[in-house]
Amino acid sequence: MNLENLKPPKGSKKDRKRVGRGTGSGTGKTSGRGHKGQLSRSGSKKRRGFEGGQMPLHRRLPKFGFTNIFRKEYQIVNVADLARCEAGEVSPETLKSAGLIKKTTVPVKVLGNGSVDKVFTVKAAAFTKTAVTKLEAAGGKAEVVGC
Repeated sequence: MNLENLKPPKGSKKDRKRVGRGTGSGTGKTSGRGHKGQLSRSGSKKRRGFEGGQMPLHRRLPKFGFTNIFRKEYQIVNVADLARCEAGEVSPETLKSAGLIKKTTVPVKVLGNGSVDKVFTVKAAAFTKTAVTKLEAAGGKAEVVGC
């Protein structure tokens, strides 16, 4: 096999469709666009979601809901997860090193799911009431640090 013998595989190359070149070609006269109508005209485009003048689906559906622009996003840590940390002071940095949160820049909220065995002084942006009672019952403290 030499460079001058190279050919593409059979069936991989097709001639382009030559439109409007006589009736015998199969795409003559109307050039495959049919007779009349929006799509037969030159320069015709339909925007996304167009349904031929019918009220589009995105306008027929009811609008609902509300987005609170003052919503605060928290990273959530359960009281049971604190067992991965060593007893003592727990801050966002220690939670990150334990693999419980991803970022120290996003505020942390401690939830009261599970039980506490060790004494912790937890510093976080927010706590639930059950989390505070469980931490204090185990002899620890919950300190709210500004977010």
